[in-house]
Amino acid sequence: MVKKAGGFNLTKALKKIGMLLFSLFVIGFQFAMLLIILYRVVPVPLTPLHVKRVFEQVANDKPIKLTKSWRSIDYVTDKFCYAVLTSEDIKFISHYGFDFEQIYKSVKTGMKTGKKMRGASTITQQTAKNLFFTPTRSWIRKLPEMGITVCLELLWTKKRILEVYINIIEMGDGVYGVEAAAQHYFNKNAQTLTKRECALIAACLPNPRKFIANKPSKYINRKASVVQRYMYKIGKLPWREEGDKKKKKG
Repeated sequence: MVKKAGGFNLTKALKKIGMLLFSLFVIGFQFAMLLIILYRVVPVPLTPLHVKRVFEQVANDKPIKLTKSWRSIDYVTDKFCYAVLTSEDIKFISHYGFDFEQIYKSVKTGMKTGKKMRGASTITQQTAKNLFFTPTRSWIRKLPEMGITVCLELLWTKKRILEVYINIIEMGDGVYGVEAAAQHYFNKNAQTLTKRECALIAACLPNPRKFIANKPSKYINRKASVVQRYMYKIGKLPWREEGDKKKKKG
């Protein structure tokens, strides 16, 4: 039994803190679920990363730059979808939010070399992170991110997950989404990007503020060539297959 010290009851205080934390968790979960359901059909207007980058620009006395333009995945050329999947998540169509083989390899390599583990995040995980969090690495953040990843896989289609991803992902300094990237780097829209241009943008995605799609380094050129070589080995996009079946029936 915890004794009172100067009228202060430690047990009651801990209970209150526990109840407060639980209440905050429940409110946060409900808010996240509301947004997940809303974003299933509504374009995402803003993400924490957008806000973070604007604050960084202001803090560094730089002009505010936030270029983005939402585009339906049906408008975007399929070449870009194939390029992104090849570069970022080759098993996206078949997995359920997590690529356990890549996670195992990443952990194994990290333990063997003693170096920081290589990223094994799927596109669904990256979408969850971009929707609700900033890029700061944290194991505490990973837990809610995993929960949101499961919710996205259960409540959204693969088509919607990829559509949101290619519209909110950072693709340059102040540049977000495929349409803004196409305009910024190649002065054209996302519908008319060539296979090479799609591969170059996708190759820069792990670090789009370091690498530049229209001025690629040797590394980016090599990576883009690999993406081009393998991008159609994924198979047909499932939503395109469904569309073709409907056309045949019609």
